[in-house]
Amino acid sequence: MPDLLLELFSEEIPARMQAKAADDLRRMVTDKLVAEGLVYEGAKAFSTPRRLALTVHGIPARQPDLKTERRGPKVGAPDAAVQGFLKATGLKSLDEAKIQRDPKGDFYIGLIEKPGRDAIDVLAEILPVIIRTFPWPKSMRWGARSGKPGSLNWVRPLHAITATFGLETEEPDVVKFEVDGIATGQTTYGHRFLAPGAIQVRRFEDYEAKLLDAKVVLDPERRKDAILTDAKQLAFAQGFELVEDQNLLDEVAGLVEWPVVLMGSFEQEFLATPAEVIRATIRNNQKCFVVRDPKTGKLANKFILVANIEATDGGATIIAGNERVIRARLSDAKFFYETDLKIKLEDRLPKFEQIVFNEKLGTQAERIKRIEHLAAEIAPLVGADVAKATRAAHLAKADLLTEVVGEFPEVQGLMGKYYALAQGEDGSVAAACEEHYKPQGPADRVPTDPVSVVVALADKLDTLVGFWAIDEKPTGSKDPYALRRAALGVIRLIAENALRLSLTKVAASALAGLSVQPADAQKLPSDLLAFFADRLKVQLREQGARHDLVDAVFALGGQDDLLMIVRRVEALGKFLETDDGKNLLAGIKRASNILGIEEKKDKRTFDGTPDAALYSLDEEKALAKAIGEVTAEASAAVAKEDFAAAMSALAKLRPPVDAFFEKVRVNDDDPKVRENRLKLLNEIRSATRAVADFSKIQD
Repeated sequence: MPDLLLELFSEEIPARMQAKAADDLRRMVTDKLVAEGLVYEGAKAFSTPRRLALTVHGIPARQPDLKTERRGPKVGAPDAAVQGFLKATGLKSLDEAKIQRDPKGDFYIGLIEKPGRDAIDVLAEILPVIIRTFPWPKSMRWGARSGKPGSLNWVRPLHAITATFGLETEEPDVVKFEVDGIATGQTTYGHRFLAPGAIQVRRFEDYEAKLLDAKVVLDPERRKDAILTDAKQLAFAQGFELVEDQNLLDEVAGLVEWPVVLMGSFEQEFLATPAEVIRATIRNNQKCFVVRDPKTGKLANKFILVANIEATDGGATIIAGNERVIRARLSDAKFFYETDLKIKLEDRLPKFEQIVFNEKLGTQAERIKRIEHLAAEIAPLVGADVAKATRAAHLAKADLLTEVVGEFPEVQGLMGKYYALAQGEDGSVAAACEEHYKPQGPADRVPTDPVSVVVALADKLDTLVGFWAIDEKPTGSKDPYALRRAALGVIRLIAENALRLSLTKVAASALAGLSVQPADAQKLPSDLLAFFADRLKVQLREQGARHDLVDAVFALGGQDDLLMIVRRVEALGKFLETDDGKNLLAGIKRASNILGIEEKKDKRTFDGTPDAALYSLDEEKALAKAIGEVTAEASAAVAKEDFAAAMSALAKLRPPVDAFFEKVRVNDDDPKVRENRLKLLNEIRSATRAVADFSKIQD
């Protein structure tokens, strides 16, 4: 079957847009092909700084013929309705229609036959529409046509469109169309400097090969591999080790079509600046990689750049230009760092009184005081030194006002640690200045130092309670204040450090520190707890656990100790994987279903202790005895927080429950016996609620 080759050749596309643009092109074209009945075998898109390319192979040469039936008016309908039906179906007369019998009468049925079109004609119709409606995040118009209505918007000026379609064994045809005066053809262009001439292409295989000859590596993954391999080898040859950076690699691969890796250097004196600042300076300003000495693990005064040209001087001029810019930028960074060191962190804090954190939640200075107060309350609960935790909370945000963080926001927190150490602060206090932002995502490290944990919790809980108080909660996919991330951070801090905290009490303390109080202040902690439950379900689902078990535990009420909730969920999950657990769940579900039906029928509940005098069968007596023993044993185990033992106790209910349902008729003819047996079923449900609400667990 024929293949499609499409290339959109333009001026340089921003690196950050290329990957998504290639994926959008593949998706838009293939979706439209399928919608037109042209089911393809495979598709792949590519991007370079100056082109988007797509190959789709195995496209049928022609659309399938379509036959559809259209229901018309009733037999005997007015002539106007009949004529409209004939016109819509293309029939010449009613003799060409079928009559379909229906309970409501006889109706005319018209068969509409729509012959398929050649795939190349379909492509010529859909491709210009896709190009005109392409979803660039930013686009522009250019040239003489830009002032005309309906002129093309593209990310950068579009110069040529290559579009061919045909069998591998035959000369392909050009898919003929025009967009904004640009007609399709078979001409593309090589590297802007190394091989700028026109290239005639036929299909994808020779297109990719000819581009490679013209110094263009089409596949971005191949460019990344080449850059990474050459950079590692160049660093190794000089006795260094490349500091890998995947995001930078992705960006650099989008800046070059023919990557050439070179190494430059800078003065040794700049290494007195923190390594992270050096790396940020070189990365942000020149898109270069840094290297380190493998013996010491410290940065070396070298950097690796990726050029887009094979220079005749071996790259000496390119290296010198990059060294000149990097030297100037590092000089600025060194000046910023040394200037920052002259001012103590606490001396910067008064400026926060003029900086608004949120219009309703006050200034940054007020927020820092709240975090200090909350940290002092949390510290004893997690075994942290109160004075150190308070001091760390006092200083943690101060580096936001430094010159270095103003220039490189990504090193906030980290610079706070450096400046705290430089002014002689305790190591735990300094570490908390950096780590109180963590964890910032599911892959981020969780702090373990008690002082860092305290300040991280105080910071996140103040944010959550504050925005909850002013009713700025996440809605749908919108979460402008990253409250979901903050909640997940709290969960990970508690779970991974095995902390015992009452979230309800801590949230109430945080709320008390706010100058603004919501109308339903008493409801806020429980409402926020429900949000934590949702986040915990997400966390456990990502770890492969069942989220319905979280519902089963939270349904008991009063559950605000996340560590105990996680442990209870883990024990419940393991129990339900056993035969005893599965069968007991089935029995409890059966009891709950019967109770639900009978409670609805009688419009009452069956609470209260069953009357032992009404037990007439051994199975009733055995179940009642087992419930009493298991309830006591499970409750005692839960009180000791031994959830595995509680599950083992519940397992003892399985045999008597099975025997009860096998031998006992619940809806006995005697109303008193029936009520007593329903109370016994309710006892089963009550006994298991010592561990979880089993009715919330999915089968």
